Amino acid sequence: MKGSLIIVGFFALGILFGVTDIIPVEATEGNIDFYALCALMCCVGISIGNDSEILTKFRTLDRRMMVLPILTILGTLGGSALASLMLDGRRLADCIAIGSGMGYYSLSSIFITQYRGAELGTIALLANIIREVATLLLAPLMARFLGPMAPITSGGATTMDTTLPIITRSSGEEYVVLSLFHGALTDFSVPFLVTFFCSL
Repeated sequence: MKGSLIIVGFFALGILFGVTDIIPVEATEGNIDFYALCALMCCVGISIGNDSEILTKFRTLDRRMMVLPILTILGTLGGSALASLMLDGRRLADCIAIGSGMGYYSLSSIFITQYRGAELGTIALLANIIREVATLLLAPLMARFLGPMAPITSGGATTMDTTLPIITRSSGEEYVVLSLFHGALTDFSVPFLVTFFCSL
């Protein structure tokens, strides 16, 4: 929860800097967002590569549980498509691109901003932050009333990092490996799905 609030705080600080012209417009022109994205992808690769036990953990996973990330992705895309029917003036592809962020707000919002503009990128950022915060706040209720895998599907790509502790407490230690696998696979899908739907 603290990490999410820090991200929201930096987002608000960025808006303040933009509105008050503290940072000159010339300083933000060019490919600064592309270089930030490259640095972010490098950090993600380092964090996964540093975990020497991650492959060993995945080998212990029940084969039937491996479909959970696929079902999460399909459910998210389907829900985003349904949401587009209720939003006037929004293209189906744009709504699905936002949903394709799977809670990975930093990566998806940069991609969407590059492809579709700052307005849609901001919406993507907020939608994915809300997904993560909702998981952090509602995981105990979801696990109790909807089953132990509900917080995992709700968390999307965040289940291998920020929402893992609350999922472990709510669903139980036996779901840690599934949560890591789910987060890694949905995380991996984000750049491909977002760029695909943004290009439509």
